[in-house]
Amino acid sequence: MIPLLKGLRILDLTSVILGPYATQILGDLGAEVIKVEAPEGDSMRPVAPVMEGMVSAIFANNNRNKRSVVLDLKTEAGRTALMKLVPTADAFVHNMRQQALDKLGFTYKAVRAANPKIVYAAAVGFGRHGRYAGKPAYDVIQAASGFAGLFQMRDGVPLYAPSIAADKVSGLHLAHAVLAALLYRERSGEVPGYVEVPMFELMAAFSLSEHLSHATFEEAGKVGYVRVLSPGRRPYKTKDGWVGVLPYTERNWTKILLEIGRPEVAELAWFKNATERSKRVDELYEILAGALAGRPTAEWLAIFERLDIPHAPVRTPQDLLTDPHLADVGFFQTHFASATPVKRTLRQAINVEEVGSEADLPPPALGADTAAVLREAGLSEAEIAAALPKAKG
Repeated sequence: MIPLLKGLRILDLTSVILGPYATQILGDLGAEVIKVEAPEGDSMRPVAPVMEGMVSAIFANNNRNKRSVVLDLKTEAGRTALMKLVPTADAFVHNMRQQALDKLGFTYKAVRAANPKIVYAAAVGFGRHGRYAGKPAYDVIQAASGFAGLFQMRDGVPLYAPSIAADKVSGLHLAHAVLAALLYRERSGEVPGYVEVPMFELMAAFSLSEHLSHATFEEAGKVGYVRVLSPGRRPYKTKDGWVGVLPYTERNWTKILLEIGRPEVAELAWFKNATERSKRVDELYEILAGALAGRPTAEWLAIFERLDIPHAPVRTPQDLLTDPHLADVGFFQTHFASATPVKRTLRQAINVEEVGSEADLPPPALGADTAAVLREAGLSEAEIAAALPKAKG
């Protein structure tokens, strides 16, 4: 944990991946994150594999540096307890459908009335001023936003990336939106209004930022960045495996062409013109792929290292567990501030010097901090008992 945000408290009403990914970043940077969960807990808790305390692997890797408070917001006592936590917080963050949260009484106006200095941030599927407002989202946003369609432009078939990409991209935006709003409050003395982080619009921007292409300048312009959409832009088969290499500049390409015995290509007029070269990059990728098949991976890695060409061996996620660089930088966190069944998690990758560091809090067992947090907020023992979910049956 990097104590840059120490002293800030975040009321975290998020679940699944988008919101927890964002609030974990805030916790990693030192904010106190109070994760408010329904009696059944975040829906990621029971996803196998699961350890004691309803801590699953996917939950653990998106919910460290948080305290868990369980409240049943369908009860008056649960709603009252949450509203008493509002004055203690700097930000109120959720990714529920706004209509559902409004029905529970936690509208933007109600929360701001309870704490006029609080930043209210909502991650939603679609912006509330558009016709898709209120629709369910999740990672289907990959399809809606054109992201899956990028695979279709390249390969003829739309695909979802094998990662919860829309949630994590939106989560990054949610984290920096909350930070920017808090910075604005500190610098101006004024509190910004409703902060909305819409997945669809964010992923559409993510998909189009390099692909808007001709449509940047033409009303009906064609989209697509040719170089990135080329089927040849991929890891290449070597004599005994695979290698990733991405020459980009004329200098990069010239070095490679000389190395593989194709100097004549480097003398062609279209090659020497950056714009024309970008239009014919498929030809260069085809030449490169053909050459790489003839030598083993280790030989190519040594060649690209010598030529100073961007390259890497193709690693699987399993390979990363024993990657020597990740070991050098202590990427896999193994020590926590208190006991936990979690033996390995991913530390915050950011490094900030001269501010020190503190041990991470482990991902919390469901409701582990409910009584303590409510007590700190001034609730009586009777109020705490009333707020705690009642056992079923």
